[in-house]
Amino acid sequence: MKPRSEDDVIVVSGLPRSGTSMMMRMLDAAGLPILTDSVRTADEDNPKGYWEFEPVKDLGESDDTSWLADARGKVVKIVSPLIAHLPTEGYTYRVLFMRRHLKEILASQAKMLERRGEPHDPAEDDAMFRYYVRHIDDVQDLLHGTDCFETEYFFFREMIGEPEAQARRVMEFLGIEVDAPAMAGAVDGSLWRNRADG
Repeated sequence: MKPRSEDDVIVVSGLPRSGTSMMMRMLDAAGLPILTDSVRTADEDNPKGYWEFEPVKDLGESDDTSWLADARGKVVKIVSPLIAHLPTEGYTYRVLFMRRHLKEILASQAKMLERRGEPHDPAEDDAMFRYYVRHIDDVQDLLHGTDCFETEYFFFREMIGEPEAQARRVMEFLGIEVDAPAMAGAVDGSLWRNRADG
């Protein structure tokens, strides 16, 4: 694994509802500079905030990635469907990729739609599950097959169950020395509200 450069863009990624906001809170507690804004505010689905940066959502829709220059040396949340649209020339990325049981992700997404009064068809969940499996495989192939990415995987269940140990893994991957208990303190186990068996 290459040592982290001060110019690396630190990317927190994963599927929506996989724990990316939790990882952002941990990195904020570690004192790392965070690229975020206050456009999307905390709500019942993410009571501790989304930690998003609006220009990220234009990846794939706009050729303007000038905001990435300000992301060097900082942490930015980029959900996995947008990773393929990052420029691979002129930038290097250190990716902390969140994994979570897909049944939990689908249940969490369904609850979110329900709270918003938006339709959700449970019959579509099997197709979405298969799509997510293919998507994760494709993203991993991209991350491991492209020189500008260095990637480490973190599992939602382990982050909740052993936050200090996982905080030390984060520190090792990023080459930082901080207070692991402080990072672990950013993990709120009460927010694990959708659980899959096993």
